[in-house]
Amino acid sequence: MKPLLLAIQFLTRLPTPALSNLTPQDWGRSALAYPLVGLLIGALLLALQFLIKTSDPLLQAALLLTAWVLLTGGLHLDGLADTADAWIGGHGDRQRTLDIMKDPRSGPAAVSAIMLLLLLKFAALTALLQSLAWPALLLAPTLGRAALLAMLLTTPYVRAGGMGTEITTHLPRKVAMVFLLATAVAAVFLVDGWKALLAVFIIVFLLRRAFLARLGGVTGDTLGATVEITETAALLALAIRL
Repeated sequence: MKPLLLAIQFLTRLPTPALSNLTPQDWGRSALAYPLVGLLIGALLLALQFLIKTSDPLLQAALLLTAWVLLTGGLHLDGLADTADAWIGGHGDRQRTLDIMKDPRSGPAAVSAIMLLLLLKFAALTALLQSLAWPALLLAPTLGRAALLAMLLTTPYVRAGGMGTEITTHLPRKVAMVFLLATAVAAVFLVDGWKALLAVFIIVFLLRRAFLARLGGVTGDTLGATVEITETAALLALAIRL
């Protein structure tokens, strides 16, 4: 139970009991619960959508997106902003990219990235609310945090001494692979779930390759960006009808 509560505490702003005597092993095991935290976020969004389902789809989408951001405290959006600034301002240089990520200020790239991503999420939610939204509300946050687990499992963490180092070092790798496989299988059984799963797989592959090429691994900021981008990809995959 402690790893799940730790994961909820770390990835959301939901109230949880105070945790004490945390060990590096607790942090490593907590990563296994990331997809479950995503499912919890999705369930809360689905409950909200049930309450407001008679409202205009545009208003529903705005309220759902607001709740989505508030549930996470903008944690992953902050990572997206820092990554966007660093990727543009770093000019391909590893150390400069890492240094810019530490800068608390936000530049034009950060602002543009957040605005465009939220716009895409809002548009996708609006489209989905006019047909069938519940699979997307469950899938997007769940797959976004499964992507986070996949990155931690397969990619080095490049900031020595950070929390990410403890998580990747003590992550139970075989169990993590089982959890990821179970998440993928469950996604396929939802309506059009394979589309969201395929989109997330492609995005994780491309992001991982880019992070390895520029940084040699991931940071907390790039992990946050991964969550936001994969969530958006899942929503778009379900909203776009080809």
